[in-house]
Amino acid sequence: MIVPGRMFGPYQPLTFYAGLAAMARGAAVQWVDWRPPDELDGAAPAALKAWVVGEVAPVLDRVAGSAVLIGKSLGTYAAGLAAQRSLPAVWYTPLLLDDVVVAALRASTAPFLLVGGTADVQYWDASVARSLTPYVCEIENADHGMMVPQGLAASAAVLGEVTTAVERFLDDVVWPAAGHATRMP
Repeated sequence: MIVPGRMFGPYQPLTFYAGLAAMARGAAVQWVDWRPPDELDGAAPAALKAWVVGEVAPVLDRVAGSAVLIGKSLGTYAAGLAAQRSLPAVWYTPLLLDDVVVAALRASTAPFLLVGGTADVQYWDASVARSLTPYVCEIENADHGMMVPQGLAASAAVLGEVTTAVERFLDDVVWPAAGHATRMP
């Protein structure tokens, strides 16, 4: 299931390619699409979490069998759902400076991959990421959109790098018996 961030919806390149990676491995992908209401701007973490859970839980309830959550930024407020349901996950630019998100990630018993950039100082904390999971893909100088200052071609290369990390996580950790095994970087 693809859970977007605040902007650009589930079809922005990071989440779109992760969805394609899951589909290539036989998963049925559900795309959560939303437009957060203006009143959520500056809202407390508890209100943000309640809104995200209200958007994601009904879609997750309709998914037959096991699921993998793939979320971006605001979508990481769904980490509590992943923890409650023991679902593996991929979290792009997770809100690691938000105690609500970190507590949900700490409660997870299923494996998850965290993807972030060192220039995302408002949300990314490498030491917190590594304390939560052994599966971390950190990109030097990448911002919250996983863009790097070296230009668009370099940012497109970052997209390739993080997509490869997602594919390796899916193959080695989530679905290792499927025969796609590769190694995490």
